[in-house]
This record gives sequence, structure tokens and C-alpha cells, in this order.
Amino acid sequence: MRLLLMRHGQTHANVSGELDTAHPGLDLTDLGRAQAAAAAKAIAGERLDAIYVSSRVRTHQTAAPTAEDRGIEPVQLDGLQEIDAGDFEMRSDHDAVAGYIGAVATWLEGDLTHRMPGGETGEEFLARYDAAVRTIVEAGHDAALVVSHGAALRTWVSTRMTPHPDAPPATQPLHNTALVVLEGDHDSGWEMVSWQGHPVGGAILEDPTAEDPTGDLDPDGDGEIG
Repeated sequence: MRLLLMRHGQTHANVSGELDTAHPGLDLTDLGRAQAAAAAKAIAGERLDAIYVSSRVRTHQTAAPTAEDRGIEPVQLDGLQEIDAGDFEMRSDHDAVAGYIGAVATWLEGDLTHRMPGGETGEEFLARYDAAVRTIVEAGHDAALVVSHGAALRTWVSTRMTPHPDAPPATQPLHNTALVVLEGDHDSGWEMVSWQGHPVGGAILEDPTAEDPTGDLDPDGDGEIG
């Protein structure tokens, strides 16, 4: 099947740099709503049989313009939520952001048994995200849009996608309404079709002033996560 994986639009937590992963999460900003509307237009030529969102309100708000245009009711799958920030929830200080990014980096380096302080291990994260994606595949769609979260998408795609020469490194930012398109399934594997790391509606929808810790795992710009 064809799987369109989109990060949600900009939220108030993205602007303030807070690690907002718990339910229900903060709303989209005005820019985030503009990103969502632009994203609906940008993917208008894509066939979609279904739209899936996490339990966080920002994914529902991001999917809404596309859902309205297509006449599709989004389906909520709890396994699609962001990586749990645990003890770092709603913090924006350096130690918290470094701790969160560092835990994700440890997973991407291969140690999936490492636990986010107060949160989940990499194994637990992948198990619940895999289960959500398997539910989507087994529904029999030819193509589906999944609106999810920055760190979750980066980690799942980097771990599950077949290596591709044009795939960006894990350090590359995944901005609000970025879009990764994969084809395949759990049994045959997932192949990259395209990777748009910036807002799919266009670079004019960027906000370079936002802290956005889950969208940029390389805030120092040194090519290394954390």
C-alpha cells in the first residue's frame, strides 16, 4: 500500500519549545492552521482511501482540511501518538530537551532497550507504532494518510524503512506538515517514494524562530543528534 506520513502543523508548544506529548496536547497556531490548509491543497492529487490521526488534538486539526475536502472521516489510532516525554513533559529547559533528544538518539543508534526517563523504551514505542500501522495495512486500503508527530515519525521511518540512497540522515529536521511517502507493508518492507522535510505546502510556511524540539533532533546543526 501507499502510506503518506505527515507531521502535524505548528502548535503553541512548538513555538515555545515545550515537550508537549501528553493527551490532549496544545492546539495549532494560526500558522499551523495555514499549514494544514496548504497541505490539503498540496496533496490534492494523491489518492486517499482513509485518514488516520493520533489521539492528540493537533493531528485532528491538521487532518481536518484534507478530511473535509475528501469527505473522509479521520480514524483515531492511539498508537500513532508522539514519543512519551515522561519526566520531561512540558519542559523547555536545556536539560529536558537534551534528555529527550538523547533518548531518541540512543534508540536510533540501536539501543532500543533504553528507557526515556519516566516514559517508554524504544522497543515499547516501536511495538505500539507497528501495531497501529499494521491496523492500517490490514484495513485493505490502497493509500492512506497518517497525521502523526515529529520524533515518532522520524524514529519509526528510520527504523522500518528499507535504506534508500536519497533518504536524508536522521539528523535532518522534520518540519511541521513535512511529508514522507512509503510503499509496501510489514512483510515485504517499506520503500521510500519521497521525503519532503519542509512544509509540504511550501517554504513560505516555515517558522525559523520556533524552538520545536521534536522537529529538529540536531538543534546545534553539527550533524549529530542531540
